[in-house]
Amino acid sequence: MIRVGDPAPDFTLVAHDGGSLSLASLRGAKVLLWFFVEANTPGCTLEGRGFRDHQSYFDENNIRVVGVSFDSPEGNAAFARRHDFGFPLLSDANHAVAIAFGACSGSNPRYPDRVSFLVDENGIIERVYDQVDPRDHPARVLADILGV
Repeated sequence: MIRVGDPAPDFTLVAHDGGSLSLASLRGAKVLLWFFVEANTPGCTLEGRGFRDHQSYFDENNIRVVGVSFDSPEGNAAFARRHDFGFPLLSDANHAVAIAFGACSGSNPRYPDRVSFLVDENGIIERVYDQVDPRDHPARVLADILGV
């Protein structure tokens, strides 16, 4: 797994809206890269709703929330529509991004690990969240950022 202080590996993936998104295109803002196990599972739904419900706080602090899973763009689109997510969900179908970040184990994982990375405005890993509780992860990230 990459560590605090490491440059975040750049990538371009297909988003749930059919477009593509690269990490480099988000420079100038912090990025919370949220690896989630699978769309519409209870834990990922709870976690995603937490990000959705705290979206204004992330926006106020210039933090872009970006979800990544092995789901298809269509599966992620249905997940985003069903829960009214206002942030992109990316499809890492070949697992390359999860492997680059150390967010999966083994050579052919079924799911990425539940882990998040806070990337600073210059593309450097600022925080690694590798012990994630989906019930309060979004609030914990905000508390860290806001120093609460």
